[in-house]
Amino acid sequence: MRAGFGVVGDRYAGRPAHRDASVTVIAAEPLDALAGELGVPPFDPLLTRRNVVLRGADVESLRGQTFSLDCGEGVVVLRGGRPANPCAWMDVVLAPGAHRGMRGRGGIRCSPDTGGVLRLGPAVLMTGQPRSSRTADGA
Repeated sequence: MRAGFGVVGDRYAGRPAHRDASVTVIAAEPLDALAGELGVPPFDPLLTRRNVVLRGADVESLRGQTFSLDCGEGVVVLRGGRPANPCAWMDVVLAPGAHRGMRGRGGIRCSPDTGGVLRLGPAVLMTGQPRSSRTADGA
């Protein structure tokens, strides 16, 4: 990941329209809930095309906040921005009704304030409030 650029190799990295929203973050729990609501097996969260999937974190509360993730490769600082609205493709890759069901819980778009490496596996999520640091499973 590069500051002000996004995830190296991502289709939206470095594009002017996505400069302030080049990294997408989603929580796994709303996807689990949606699968239950639709009566289908749990979704593979990677199918949502979000760059970072967290478990055990309130992603929606990170809108407008600066936060960081550290998976052991150093801290990556992100600035939470607007919602990452789902597209109709979700009905194809997840299940019919997923597009509508993900509205309001599709995650957030972020701008990377620093560069660094994020890897699949456990990560430490740190928010602006020192006492609210917590461990989350990250990707």
